[in-house]
Amino acid sequence: MTADDRLIVALDLPDALSGLALADRLGDDVGFYKIGLGMLTGGGLALANELKQDRGKRVFLDMKLFDLAATVEAAVRGLARYDIDLLTVHGDPHVVRAAMRGASGSTTRILAVTILTSLDRGDLDAGLMRAGDMADMVTARARAAFDAGADGVIASPHEAAAIRALPAARGKLIVTPGVRPDGSAPGDQKRIATPRAAIDAGADHIVVGRPVWQAQDPRKAARAILASLG
Repeated sequence: MTADDRLIVALDLPDALSGLALADRLGDDVGFYKIGLGMLTGGGLALANELKQDRGKRVFLDMKLFDLAATVEAAVRGLARYDIDLLTVHGDPHVVRAAMRGASGSTTRILAVTILTSLDRGDLDAGLMRAGDMADMVTARARAAFDAGADGVIASPHEAAAIRALPAARGKLIVTPGVRPDGSAPGDQKRIATPRAAIDAGADHIVVGRPVWQAQDPRKAARAILASLG
């Protein structure tokens, strides 16, 4: 069986052993996993290596790097040695350019974060971000990231269609967190949509965490999401 890699399951769990246990339960139904900062001190890089090298899975390392250009470049160069498939950095052009230099010569693809899916306009106001429509700001950040060389972007399903319509988005990846199956609690996400709606809007991959790993039967939950994608 070949897994449908449009679904990326987020291993937002306390440690690598928990992540491997979930991967075992999901079996061949899921072939792509996200490992984020919360897992980093719990063996996240070891988990990435285990999933990639020993189990033949694809790995999305969600680090959201942001720092001086030289620091970002060095960090990406080191992380790319783990043969990960996707790596996130913040979408500021200087960060993206540095990350692309660090990933040069590897198979790691760099995704630029536009605006976190857990934020809304009120959060941006509180952070003293400039005024403007959220969707317009996300699209503008995506365009700037593509111009800086990013292989793709992270954005909510609400902005996926507008980003996909950009000429600069041709051949680029759009990965959407903030995806919730019908009836699922939004949790800390604010700009959400169903898996099918996200794919229809132009997303290449959807990221789903709690609706899978909090389910009584995670494999059944993952299969239901995959079935909804058509």
